[in-house]
Amino acid sequence: MDLRVTLGGMELSNPIITASGTFGYGLEFVPYGDLKKLGGLAVKGLSLKPRTGNPMPRIAETPAGMLNAIGLQNCGVEVFLKEKLPLLPYNDTAIIANLYACDAVEFAELAAILSSEEGIAALEVNISCPNVKAGGILFGQNPAMAAAVTEAVKAKAGNTPVIVKLSPNVADIASIAKAVEAAGADCLSLINTLSGMSVDIHTRKSRLANIIGGLSGPAIKPVALRCVYQAAQAVSIPIIGLGGIASAEDVYEFLLVGASAVQVGTANFFRPDFAFNLVDEVEALGQELGLSDLDEYRGSLVR
Repeated sequence: MDLRVTLGGMELSNPIITASGTFGYGLEFVPYGDLKKLGGLAVKGLSLKPRTGNPMPRIAETPAGMLNAIGLQNCGVEVFLKEKLPLLPYNDTAIIANLYACDAVEFAELAAILSSEEGIAALEVNISCPNVKAGGILFGQNPAMAAAVTEAVKAKAGNTPVIVKLSPNVADIASIAKAVEAAGADCLSLINTLSGMSVDIHTRKSRLANIIGGLSGPAIKPVALRCVYQAAQAVSIPIIGLGGIASAEDVYEFLLVGASAVQVGTANFFRPDFAFNLVDEVEALGQELGLSDLDEYRGSLVR
């Protein structure tokens, strides 16, 4: 079965990508599998300068997922390029740099730095951060601001594909998807985490020092499927679906509603070898479904 996928100019050997923030810089997972086996690898969100993130505790387990408030801790783009990227198998696996900034100027600066580096296959723009100049409104919650960031990154990205990662914490995800497509996005990835809380009735405290965190894992899969479906109806660019994928069946659910590839996140925490094994499991299930390639199945939901 042919698992190859084309995404905004990138050709991946298969549709399995590890999600940013759940797979470190990739090197942490070398003991659990061959990174070359993955279709792609989205590294931790990168900012211009290193970030220490939020105070502990930053993670809380929930009945069907996980809450996190890491605060985008990362080593900064300079250290990543010098110490991490050279060790990654970028000739075999698409290395996707996830960008984090709180204004369009910084996003553009990151794009200029990363797009000129050999080994970076695409830029993934995290628009779930607050725009301080606009009073803390998230870029991803306003079509005009989401488009402005996309345009700023595209202007500096050269030929490097730009993926815009959308938040589910909006009333109309189709309008955001259409806005960033019109602004030049080559691909979408969705969804990011849902805002949530977990509290302890004995201590009367939140289980996160940040009080509010982002919910991921199986609990959010129905929301993610709905968002991917609605976005796929609204745009013509490829979509990477993510949110609670924990089996090959889950992958095909995302393909069915219109995704071209998927990202695996929370499952990496409870099974560090999950993404590697998932490649084989997706191929086996595709053969069981009688498919010769993934295009046969993509967006084929019967209404």
